[in-house]
Amino acid sequence: MTDELNQPRFLTPTQVAEELNVKPNQVHALIKAGDLRAFQVGGRGMWRIGRQDVEDFIAEAYRRTAQRIAAGELEDADADAVGEAQEA
Repeated sequence: MTDELNQPRFLTPTQVAEELNVKPNQVHALIKAGDLRAFQVGGRGMWRIGRQDVEDFIAEAYRRTAQRIAAGELEDADADAVGEAQEA
């Protein structure tokens, strides 16, 4: 519980990018597409993303991925890479 109290409530796009292991440009694209909730603050319109919004985005991404796997829409690229490495 104390870890949660020490965590900032809002994150920058760069911090979110680090959490998601993507580039900040991808975070901005997610915001502009409406996939990740965010707001602008200050005279320069700096973006801020709520920690819970990041968690919600991740949960929704897991849900969509599971749905696509169940529908047979996704191939397992990781399994293909492992198979190719074993053949080499």
